Amino acid sequence: MKRREFVSLIGGAAAWPIAARAQRSGAMRRIVVVGALAPDDVETVKRSAAFEQALTALGWTKGETIAIDYHWIANDTALARKTAVEVVALAPDVLLGSSNIVIEQLSKATATIPIVMVQVVDPVGSGYIESMARPGGNITGFTQFEYSLAGKWLDLLLEIAPGTARVAVLRDPTRGPGIGQFAVIQAMAPARGVEPIPINPVDVTNMERQITAFASVPNGGMIATVAAGAARRAAFIAAANKNHLPATYPYRYYVADGGLVSYGPDTVDQYRRAASYIDRILKGEKPANLPVQGPIKYELTINLKTAQTLGLTVPHSILLRADEVIE
Repeated sequence: MKRREFVSLIGGAAAWPIAARAQRSGAMRRIVVVGALAPDDVETVKRSAAFEQALTALGWTKGETIAIDYHWIANDTALARKTAVEVVALAPDVLLGSSNIVIEQLSKATATIPIVMVQVVDPVGSGYIESMARPGGNITGFTQFEYSLAGKWLDLLLEIAPGTARVAVLRDPTRGPGIGQFAVIQAMAPARGVEPIPINPVDVTNMERQITAFASVPNGGMIATVAAGAARRAAFIAAANKNHLPATYPYRYYVADGGLVSYGPDTVDQYRRAASYIDRILKGEKPANLPVQGPIKYELTINLKTAQTLGLTVPHSILLRADEVIE
């Protein structure tokens, strides 16, 4: 289902001058959303719906007091760069951006239009904000987690598959989150008696080939980091299951799509919370003064059907801790 909306521009102009935003007091406010996933992704639909419902609850009416324009980049850096330039030219009242890929490009494209970020890792280290308490510029919002969470993925993998001796770590080595998450796993691995092996998913075919080659040696497992690329999750979930690799994932929706187990923040909730910040910005508050917040809730999800396919018996300790068990 395609959710992109085309909203006509004032006077039919191709772009709104920045000064126009200051002249629209009391008029319809414009929000542009740049999402990291594909437009027809189930997760995209859930996030967009939660965002709009939260805005409605705050008193905004779509089509009357606010216009929302959606753009999706499917984890494509080049498309993110192009989209950032295009949406900034529209001079919206506020931008909502998802993922480091998107925020990096939006931050380069504008230093004045307010940006609310979601699904971002290490915004201070990435240079988007000055500090979590006082962002200091035109960007604020919500982080996913700290790099240390990658260690929990390793421990969870060893708990569900204690015979694991080698771990394939899917990550993007060109981005901070991919580098940081792998570094945590690499630091923890020796004490746990496992060897971490990075797999850089340049493209789907190359990634599948690397996973198959890795799985040819016994006692392997896999960790898909956030930087592996959620838009391509179907391919590496299928590759792990086909090669009988127990694998951990960062979000619930990976497990809903057939992955074995995940531990990470509630991704949809960040969009609900983002609506509250956008509401405050539209009412006059500055992003510089709105503290960047972390997740409120983390979810442990297990797919028992996938566990059975892999020949694994899920420990009772995991079942007791699980927020959701998919059968």
